[in-house]
Amino acid sequence: MSETAREREAMRHALMLAARGPRGVNPQVGAVLLSADGEVLAEGWHRGAGTAHAEVDALSKLPAGAARGATAVVTLEPCNHTGRTGPCAQALIEAGVARVVYALDDPGEVSGGGGARLRAAGIEVMGGVLAEDARALLHSWLTVQRLGRPHVTVKWAQSLDGRAAAADGTSQWITGPTARADVHRRRSEADAIVAGIGTVLADDPALTARQPDGSLYEHQPLPVVLGDRAIPADAAVRRHPRHVLHRSGANLFGEHGGDEAASSVLGELRDLGVHRVFVEGGPTVASAFLRAGLADEVLVYLAPTLIGSGPDGTDRPAVRMLGVETITQQRRLDVTSVERLGDDLLIVASPTPRPPKEESD
Repeated sequence: MSETAREREAMRHALMLAARGPRGVNPQVGAVLLSADGEVLAEGWHRGAGTAHAEVDALSKLPAGAARGATAVVTLEPCNHTGRTGPCAQALIEAGVARVVYALDDPGEVSGGGGARLRAAGIEVMGGVLAEDARALLHSWLTVQRLGRPHVTVKWAQSLDGRAAAADGTSQWITGPTARADVHRRRSEADAIVAGIGTVLADDPALTARQPDGSLYEHQPLPVVLGDRAIPADAAVRRHPRHVLHRSGANLFGEHGGDEAASSVLGELRDLGVHRVFVEGGPTVASAFLRAGLADEVLVYLAPTLIGSGPDGTDRPAVRMLGVETITQQRRLDVTSVERLGDDLLIVASPTPRPPKEESD
């Protein structure tokens, strides 16, 4: 059994519908109902927590009995539990659909299993259609479901010789305007942006997401500052449209520790409904997330410039202590893409999963 060309076309449209919904606690989901001859009967998408799910939204646009014998094309396996709304699997059964095609299995322990419920009711079910496209849309939500924490992107800019700043600490600007515009666009897609107090004191960043003309994007990430020292009253981040979240602690994100602190911060952000975290607050914070294995994506903006160290040997590397003492401990990355942005390069990568340790006899 395989999907039809019409079902694949409908799935592409369902994914576009899903993207209209808000990112949040619930996944973005789209649905298209097809007649037996492949014509679109209705469509729907999920508009946020407490609203009708995509399948129910589509069914609500049809008169009673009009979905009998139809095919439901859904971006995520129909849910199998009752929360603020009823189970979509049961709604499809009651509507009399004959076939359900979906992209991704629902990973939830409570909400999953809708496919099995549909099959038990005699409905033909097929999963995995355009799964990679759905996974790309839902990657942050899937990270929360799988790992219990937000999806983390760690970003830094560096010279060709690996420096993030000159010996005196100045770092504006290593990269050009095209690369900086790309950073701000990505900030606008995040739920929270994380910086260390050292970066706040040295560079006074606003931690906002700005358009090339200086105006603010409509969506602004929650600014999060980590470290013991106080944020100055006149710091730019205090003028952020959202109230800054400042978390401190003894040696938080120090050169030789901070792994537990990184996990703790992510847990708190998860509880606040944050699904996408953008870490770009200096080498110490970036290194802590990398060292703790909490980075899902790495963005490196590589500028065609050389900085070197100061005359006294002062060095400002882009990353610091990663727990690597010998070359066999190096942190390998899988490169996803390389893009030219003006004179600079953007390397997008993800940490290579480490092989499990062999148990000794």
